[in-house]
Formats: sequence, C-alpha cells, structure tokens
Amino acid sequence: MTLITEHSETDTRERILVVAERLFRQIGYQKTTVADIAKELRMSPANVYRFFDSKKSIHEGVARGLMGEVEIEAQRIARSEGPAATRLRQMMTTINRMNTERYVGDSKLHEMVEIAMQEDWEVCVAHMELIGNIIGEVIAQGVALGEFEVEDLEVAALCACTAMMRFFHPQMIAQCATKPGPTIDQMIDFVIAGLSPRARAH
Repeated sequence: MTLITEHSETDTRERILVVAERLFRQIGYQKTTVADIAKELRMSPANVYRFFDSKKSIHEGVARGLMGEVEIEAQRIARSEGPAATRLRQMMTTINRMNTERYVGDSKLHEMVEIAMQEDWEVCVAHMELIGNIIGEVIAQGVALGEFEVEDLEVAALCACTAMMRFFHPQMIAQCATKPGPTIDQMIDFVIAGLSPRARAH
C-alpha cells in the first residue's frame, strides 16, 4: 500500500512540474502563480503546497529537470566510443546547442533561468559542477589514451569550462550572440590545443 502511495505522490509531483514548465513558457515565471498551476491540475493550491513549499521550489524543480536533460546528454557523449578530443568537441557543441534552443530562443524560459542565476540557487551550482566533472572525465580519458597531456586534471577541467562559458551560460549565449568573438569551433580548437601534448625540446 505504501509503495502505491509513494508512486502516486511522485506522479503528482511530476504532473505539477510539467504544468508549471508549460505555464512558465506560456505566460512567464513572474506572472504564473501557484493558483494558476493548481487550476490547470484541477486541484487546490493547498494541495500543490503539500508537494512544494513555495513557488521557488517548483521553479527549482523545473530548472533541475531542464538541466538534468543536458547532463544526461553530456554523460552519454562522455561514455561513448571514439577519441577523447572528438567526444569533447561533440559534448561542448551539444551543451551549447541545447542551452541555446531552450533558453535563448524562448524569452519566457530565459527569464526563468535569469532568476535562477541571480538567486544563485544550489541547483545551478550543482549543475555547473557536474558539467565540469563530466568534462574532467573525458580529459582524464584523453590523458590515459595519450591524446592529452595535463599537469592537473582538476585545473584543466576548470580552465576548459571557463573558456567555454560564453557558449554554455544561457545569459552569456544571449548577450554575446551579436558581439564579436571566436566561433564555438575556434574556441574548442583552442581548448583542445591547450590539452594536447607539447612538442618536447631535444
């Protein structure tokens, strides 16, 4: 009996997040109220608050889901076959494409991310850390294969992420879209060159 209850509670949480994301996309995060979400689900606001203690925690749940999709795709590429440099390039272009499609082309969703970044929610911090760890995983594989040569893996992963920030961070993608700068391929070439073994002086 407990199992069925837990399952239905998880199901209700998921339904609340799905409806909330749709409303955030349609009318914007600021204008959407918990009462709007409850009305769409044909339940009382009090019932929504049983699952989420505030509108912010609903927002966090939606952001967590969107970021989780990017993380899953990045992990899938990291664990696929092929040279580390090829996988690193594919992963970086995929993160950029997913974040551009989701947040930049959708002004309402962009507003939601902007609020998340401003409030520096743990969910954003955890996401950036995980992406850094996945990139570090591929760099470590490249070192093991002799493709890359780095003195400190952690520093190398941080440098790679920092170099890609204008292509990863939703706000920076939007702000830099019309500004001069390297293309994503040029930036990735630069990162990979920095990871590649240096020519040894004889």
